Amino acid sequence: MVVRDGQIVGKGHNQVERLGDPTAHAEMLAISAACSTLGTKYLDGCTLYVTLEPCPMCAGAIVWAKLSRLVYGAFDEKAGAASTLYDIPQDGRLNHRVETVSGVMAEESADLLRQFFLARRTPGGDGAPR
Repeated sequence: MVVRDGQIVGKGHNQVERLGDPTAHAEMLAISAACSTLGTKYLDGCTLYVTLEPCPMCAGAIVWAKLSRLVYGAFDEKAGAASTLYDIPQDGRLNHRVETVSGVMAEESADLLRQFFLARRTPGGDGAPR
């Protein structure tokens, strides 16, 4: 979710499979919703909260949207681009840097994600944690 001045201005959840769109990550959808709500392409003064460390695509969008802050829980050893494999939000070669807070409730976030994907892999699973 994207928050500004204590108010949620954008929300999203992973819709890659549902929409058949590899760009439909939670971060991308939350950023788009926040831009629509605020009527701007720049999200300065906003914080993005996500369960999992953003991938390179999402980390790039976070920078281009000029978010002020990124807060995430679990680290992503396979595709993490906000500290694990890359650090796109803090890369000094880009036009904007994003304050990043990582590992917030990391174990709880990782467990939530494990439960979600376990449910998805179960026949008839709807993705809801069980």
